[in-house]
Amino acid sequence: MTSRLPAQDSSSAEPIDKWEIQLRKGCLELAILASLWGGRLYGLEILRRLEENANLTLSASTVYPLLARLKADGLVESEWVDEDLVHPRKYYRLTAAGRRRGVEMAQVWSRFAASLGALMSPLLKEGRS
Repeated sequence: MTSRLPAQDSSSAEPIDKWEIQLRKGCLELAILASLWGGRLYGLEILRRLEENANLTLSASTVYPLLARLKADGLVESEWVDEDLVHPRKYYRLTAAGRRRGVEMAQVWSRFAASLGALMSPLLKEGRS
């Protein structure tokens, strides 16, 4: 998703950049739920996982408010752990409701991506020429 469409001039590249930013923002909740699927993680681990696995480079100021909302919605729970650590860390994990929501969102995403992929097929073929 980091590759950009070739632009004729700088003005034609700008809408694509803004569009891509909005697309990524719309996927953050699903990406965070997916990152926690394997077990509990602390904030920095979530940021690293998003960057390494989904090419989503985010700041803590973007992720922590979303984690707080997911916690308020009952989709994640958190706990402070300070055993054998220099600094205590707040770990997040999915609740049962969070796991169900993650599965539901992944199914919607999969259907949407497949539908949109079929619609875009002619555009992608044109782009290869």
